[in-house]
Amino acid sequence: MVRVVMAHPSPDLYGSDRMLVESVRALAETAEITVTLPKDGPLSALIRDAGAEVEILPVPVLRKAYLKPAGLVKLTWELATTLPRMVSYLRRDRASVLYVNTVTIPWWLLAGRLARVPKVVCHVHEAEEAVPAPVRRALALPLRLAHTIIAISRSVRDRIVADGAPDGKTTVIHNGVAGPPPTDPRPEHEGHLVLVGRLSPRKGNDVAVEAAKLLAERGHAIRLTLAGTIFPGYEWYEAELRAKAGPEVVFAGFADPVWPLLATADVVLVPSRVEPFGLVAVEGMLARRPVVASEVQGLAEIVDDGKNGLLVAPGDAVALADAVESLLTDWPAAKALANRGFDDATSRFGLVRYTTAMKRAILGPEADV
Repeated sequence: MVRVVMAHPSPDLYGSDRMLVESVRALAETAEITVTLPKDGPLSALIRDAGAEVEILPVPVLRKAYLKPAGLVKLTWELATTLPRMVSYLRRDRASVLYVNTVTIPWWLLAGRLARVPKVVCHVHEAEEAVPAPVRRALALPLRLAHTIIAISRSVRDRIVADGAPDGKTTVIHNGVAGPPPTDPRPEHEGHLVLVGRLSPRKGNDVAVEAAKLLAERGHAIRLTLAGTIFPGYEWYEAELRAKAGPEVVFAGFADPVWPLLATADVVLVPSRVEPFGLVAVEGMLARRPVVASEVQGLAEIVDDGKNGLLVAPGDAVALADAVESLLTDWPAAKALANRGFDDATSRFGLVRYTTAMKRAILGPEADV
């Protein structure tokens, strides 16, 4: 049986973390899998349940702090001590495939090549557009070490290829999502808006808070639930959000699974400023809830404005409020939109399609599909 090592940067349960579990499930019947994590956490149990072993192997994860002079010195020192251990681990494990999930741990690609792993795969979940071009090119450079690159959306593929990733090695596989138990749109709305995702400027939580305030000022009975937590170092952002939030905003913390919360929603918001894919948009559609999302990157591939959801300009609280208001004031049309979103998400983002495509990309066309 094929031996696969999967390197992942986080033990959390957000988008790329949950997709790792689906990637494990896709390969578990065909391969022996070990997942390396930098530390233990809630993801570990899900990985084991999906059919893989977990190995805790502390390695640095690329963060913005490393892009400063002092951070680069620290990163160089950490890599000097950890890279030999990574190479030694891969040689000892005798992996046939190294699967690196996200570009935030690019040193695994180098370790795979130094260990002479027959096939090195990188699954790219990021599409940085706001950072300077030299930084983007530096982030894309390690991708040349991969034999196969999987991009989660066309926008991700276009971004990394423009920054220097080899086009001929890059394929697009949209995320696959297992839906909730069968459900129907809510017969009447109660003005409950839900945003699931990290508390981060990238996710546009502040835009949702401002839109909720506008809707309340227009006389709508609104409740906005923010389900997520911060990355360490973003305490300032949560403090700002709480200072801006009115009584209509609820900070619910991390939600897993998301389906019980989405079942209480009338409208699912995805107001991200940057979103390489947009897993929550698909989940909202599978929950048969009308979705209002920003017209950016992967979200613009998922949501077809007016047909399976609504798109608004990123960062525009007025546009977000207007879109939500249009749904709340014509609920029969909102329910029809939610039903069309469900049908579309089921056909385009199902797990069978994802499993088949991942097995072929990682194990090759000879894989049992």
